[in-house]
Amino acid sequence: MDKIEELLTRRVDQILPDRKSFETLLRSGKKIRLYQGFDPTGVKLHLGHSIGMRNLQSFVELGHEVIVLFGTGTVLVGDPSERNTGRKLITQEEIDANIETWKEQVGKIIDLSKVTIKYNGDWLIPLKLQDIIQIGSNISAVQLFKRESFSRRIKSGDTVWYHETLYPLLQGYDSVAMDVDLEIGGTDQTFNMLVGRELQKKMNNRDKFVLTNPMILGTDGNQMSKSTGNCIWLDDSPEDMYGKTMSVPDEQISVYMKMLTDIPLDEIASLQDEPMQNKKRLAFEIVKQFYNNDLAQKAQLNFENTVQQKSLPEDMPAISVSGKMTLLQLLETAQLGASNSERKRLVTQGGVEIDGVKQADPQIELEPKQGMVIKYGKRNFMKVK
Repeated sequence: MDKIEELLTRRVDQILPDRKSFETLLRSGKKIRLYQGFDPTGVKLHLGHSIGMRNLQSFVELGHEVIVLFGTGTVLVGDPSERNTGRKLITQEEIDANIETWKEQVGKIIDLSKVTIKYNGDWLIPLKLQDIIQIGSNISAVQLFKRESFSRRIKSGDTVWYHETLYPLLQGYDSVAMDVDLEIGGTDQTFNMLVGRELQKKMNNRDKFVLTNPMILGTDGNQMSKSTGNCIWLDDSPEDMYGKTMSVPDEQISVYMKMLTDIPLDEIASLQDEPMQNKKRLAFEIVKQFYNNDLAQKAQLNFENTVQQKSLPEDMPAISVSGKMTLLQLLETAQLGASNSERKRLVTQGGVEIDGVKQADPQIELEPKQGMVIKYGKRNFMKVK
């Protein structure tokens, strides 16, 4: 399998309008301009986002003009794709903060020195009323309201806000503004990308291809999503990234290998029925990709010691505390968990241990002593010094 064949096969759900004509274009030697857009709605990216990024990097390596687009304009509206409710509007301060963290995370996969970074707020925010009217005149309102997520919300009696109907038009206009040959995105973006294809044809009088990436499932077997907390984040520590990958359902091992690693496809197809060994290989490859070989080995050893053999890690972080406090206060002091509600929930679910003893009451009073070991979840340990 050559590089173009693998690019058209490995992390691809569909190529629209058809794969054959797109392959002909690539094999003609013509350099194309392509992009994927990312709305900076939060500070974290997860492994699902990395599928499209890996495709972008493959196009970089083939010498094409690749654009990483930050949706500083579209994010003001909020993408309604696959949502049952409207998105909360975001502030400019949040946008700026999110972009800074995203650049670092994207840079783990894409060689940013070889791509162009653009911000669609540069052309969307200055649009005048007559510009928006002109763009909208190319797309049927019936077409917009037929999109599945809107229809589902209308049928259930929920509201579709008018500004949400603008989102596909604004994302679609990105293709016109950058005059691209190809847009890459997840399958949840198909509708928006096809609106961009139609606008490109009507406003720039030329074609645009669409390449959709498959969506992957999270650690709980449901679609990986920021809103569900089942994500493996690109900025997770090596130990967390390894441990979370080991929690992925067995039936997803080959899918993860295909979508998220460079393990050869023929090797993936010939895997033996050894879920533990295969999953360890997968977790190792993912950590190595985002960190390095040494840290991947260290993460694997940590998993084997703490999870499989149930021994304590050698290099636990330490905190200094004194005086009586509740378990919830101790966990907050140790900065374990994102919020009090999350910490309380994990305690009541039996996910917190003190010196090897499970705790069920978040309000139990403790007097921390030197050497006390706190275990939070499956992989987080801390010692009192």
